[in-house]
Amino acid sequence: MKLDRFYPIFEDSAWLRRMLPLGVKLVQLRAKDVSEAVAMREVIAARDLCARHGAQLIVNDYWQAAIDAGCDYVHLGQEDLDTADLPALRRHGIRVGISTHDHAELDRALSLDADYVALGPVYPTILKKMKWHEQGLDRVSEWKRLVGARPLIAIGGMSVDRAAKAFSAGADVVSVVTDITLNADPEARAREWIEATR
Repeated sequence: MKLDRFYPIFEDSAWLRRMLPLGVKLVQLRAKDVSEAVAMREVIAARDLCARHGAQLIVNDYWQAAIDAGCDYVHLGQEDLDTADLPALRRHGIRVGISTHDHAELDRALSLDADYVALGPVYPTILKKMKWHEQGLDRVSEWKRLVGARPLIAIGGMSVDRAAKAFSAGADVVSVVTDITLNADPEARAREWIEATR
């Protein structure tokens, strides 16, 4: 499955209701610290919205909800890999994307045959406190050589201007969070992203 080059991440389905009508075709639902019941409701809402708008949904963390809702993609961080039932995901035909920040994590992702690999933070990020410093564009190019044909997603501190540099360095997809969600006009910013990545 080919992934769209623009990959925004949102915390709830309300954001998807705003963004999908603009033409967003690849989106992650990253609901944090919610109950399983709330996660299930959000995943179902996001699944239905994406189906209506012809978009690919990727569910972060809540892999059981993704199975139960019949989704076809999950994204897992390294800690999530310790508890996720990867064989169950594979049995249900669910593709898996994995976050990486160093060579050991990349080796793990490749050994698990990740369907895509995310590298971050490429630039300094305000999204969350991380023990990793910015990876830089040289690391993007190195990661692309190592992951081969599978999609490489660049994330962390991304803006429309920086996206072009990430693509030039080898990223297949650029993921963004706060550049949209903290923008004074998120819809206008999303349109800029769509125009810049199509």
